[in-house]
Amino acid sequence: MKKMVGLALVVLFLAGGSIAGARSLDQIISAGEIRVGINPQQPPLGMFNDKNEITGFDPEFAGVIAKKLGVKLQLVQVGSPDRIPFVAADKIDFVMGAMTRTSERAKTIDFTVPVHTEILGVLTTQGKPFKTYKDLNKSSITLVEVRGTTPIQFIEKNIPQAKLLLLDNYPDVIRAVAQGRGDAMIDVLDFVTKHMETHKQTKWKILETPINVYYCCLGVSKGNASLKEYLNVAIYELHNDGTIEGLWEKYFGRSMIHKVKFSDWF
Repeated sequence: MKKMVGLALVVLFLAGGSIAGARSLDQIISAGEIRVGINPQQPPLGMFNDKNEITGFDPEFAGVIAKKLGVKLQLVQVGSPDRIPFVAADKIDFVMGAMTRTSERAKTIDFTVPVHTEILGVLTTQGKPFKTYKDLNKSSITLVEVRGTTPIQFIEKNIPQAKLLLLDNYPDVIRAVAQGRGDAMIDVLDFVTKHMETHKQTKWKILETPINVYYCCLGVSKGNASLKEYLNVAIYELHNDGTIEGLWEKYFGRSMIHKVKFSDWF
């Protein structure tokens, strides 16, 4: 019996299937509902409104996908630690929440083509002479950062001569740069645009050359080809007709800093 079960698992693995029994595209359509994992702790991608409802870029995008499929949308709250296990266990059909495409994650789940990007870049003000992050590697430069965030490790390794001013949150960091208490900040800049808007007199500048670009996709169950292929086509259409860009501007207050370069071949 153990040999038979083991053989069945091997066959399923070789066929690209999911042991958890992920729902195929046809099964989702037949059920009349698609389950999407959203992290409400990542504004403006996902957040709670004053009615304690999950809103933001991700749920509205998921709603567009559900409408294209002709099914109802079920939002499932997830956090960073459990979002991939939820996909793998078939508790959700796909997951959002800045799901960056990485080779390590690809061992466990499959990724669609990118929905949006995030950039690790440099935010400074007009008049500063910096062209790339390497121009910040001087003892006369002060970088303002949120205490405990990953850019600090990058700075310590790659820009060791710069001084660091560590504050507790992003509004305080943006305020410090606006007031001239620091020369620049390094972080994933897409999520600080709302804070920048509170300093309307400040002439902000994002350095044209990003430090890194992260591609954020939809995460689906390993081997669920029918759903992934449908989502790829849908994402292409939503890039092509401007829907994604429009949603991004609605929630982020500006165009995507580094746009997804899609093509007829995805």
